[in-house]
Amino acid sequence: MWVATALLGLIAGGLVAMLLPSPPTAVAQILVIHPDDSPTDSGTLMRTDVAVLETTKTAGEALKKLNSTQPPEEFLKDYEGLGLTNNVLQLTVKGKTKDEALARAQAISDAFIAEYIGRNQAAAAAQQKALLDQRNQAQNELTPIEASIVTEEAKGRNANPAQLERLYSRRAELTSKISDYDGRAQEAGIGTPKVAAGTQIVDAPRILPRSLLKTLATDAGIGFALGLLAGLGLAAITSVVKDRPVLRREISQHLGASVIAQLPKPPRFLRRSRAVTRRRRVAATLVRAVRQEGGSVSLLDLGARQVTAALAVDMAGELAEKGPVSLVDDLPKTNLRELAGEGPIQVLDRGDAPMAAQERRIGVGSIEPGTAWTDLESLGQETILVVRTGHANTEWLHTVARQLADRRIPIIGVVVVDPDPRDHTDGTLWDGLHTALRGRAGAVPERKAPPERRTPRPVVKPVEMFPREKKSARRHPTPYKRADDNADAPTKRFSPVSPDNAEAL
Repeated sequence: MWVATALLGLIAGGLVAMLLPSPPTAVAQILVIHPDDSPTDSGTLMRTDVAVLETTKTAGEALKKLNSTQPPEEFLKDYEGLGLTNNVLQLTVKGKTKDEALARAQAISDAFIAEYIGRNQAAAAAQQKALLDQRNQAQNELTPIEASIVTEEAKGRNANPAQLERLYSRRAELTSKISDYDGRAQEAGIGTPKVAAGTQIVDAPRILPRSLLKTLATDAGIGFALGLLAGLGLAAITSVVKDRPVLRREISQHLGASVIAQLPKPPRFLRRSRAVTRRRRVAATLVRAVRQEGGSVSLLDLGARQVTAALAVDMAGELAEKGPVSLVDDLPKTNLRELAGEGPIQVLDRGDAPMAAQERRIGVGSIEPGTAWTDLESLGQETILVVRTGHANTEWLHTVARQLADRRIPIIGVVVVDPDPRDHTDGTLWDGLHTALRGRAGAVPERKAPPERRTPRPVVKPVEMFPREKKSARRHPTPYKRADDNADAPTKRFSPVSPDNAEAL
């Protein structure tokens, strides 16, 4: 599952790169001069410029230059800024066409530069105004001091020298401040010519070259990674929540029959000879398990169609050495005649010819959903189930066991295909002797009476210390049942109900 989803993601990414190419992208670089720049700056000023670039104010000014009615909020999604150094800003803009992308990059760059220079000039003007206000305040304070000096000097010899000294000192201080404020205000009025002259577009807007192979590889890689993650997550979830038995113990319990053989997953390319050897060995085991005196047996498939057909052909080849054998082909989407080839094995369709006296017949069918249960009786008197692990859920396994029990078709055993290598459970049902190889229903020979013993053991009756009153009605003693009398009786779980017993009940 996860391999399939990864491949689908890879293909989807490639198709997106080819059918939905990325729009043209223009790039420009802007040199930004900061008045308060210093070598110790860690990029804070440039991050501020990037944040200002990606505001609706800058986007709105750019849209005005483009005469566009697009909302600034949507326009922000089409461009982004990146600080390459402390003074170089890179602008990336997308557009529907190359000309539109170039025009957008130029408009955004001009809007940002104008906003940046205007912001610095506004800051310089505000600083000049503050200095002029402080100068005027000092000038207002100097006027009464000048008047006090004139009044004190008019007294002549009666003037207070200490008072005049304080007034002279204050006048000199205020005069110095006024002169300093005037000079700083003139400098602030000049503004920041370095910022205005240095902040400019150093790399004109240009279209980024686009490589189809690079875009295809990038999109395909992203699709592969996303598909792989999705497939792994889906496989993990389904493996936890699914109700499909995998262990041999679970399969045998739900089918009511023991696991008598197993086959690993057949290889696709290498080691085919080893797989054929294993399959023939299992076929020989199944031949020894079926009845030796003749009759028909069926192999029913559940998720392993090719393995079932190959096993049937191998079993027929083993039995052909002892007598005539025929295969009944009722397995869809397979060709038993091609697998059997030319030889003593005869391949028939269901209901073609009656079975001869000494003929061994192997029917091959399926128990997948949609099976005609009433046709299974014509394939064989007994059956062997070939089940792939994790293929069917618990409910369907119960359905198969119930239908075979109603048809009175005993299950000789189960062949598990593709078992889990970490499965160390046992698939033998110890309480199901009617399906075990040592006691199948209808294949149990008649029991012989045990030989009489020459010297029977004396039976000593226990002495009753407190005898009870004898009842008039005498109970019949319950006959003793040996442990193996009910050994071949069907289990209560899948025991079919005969019409006689149903009427009696």
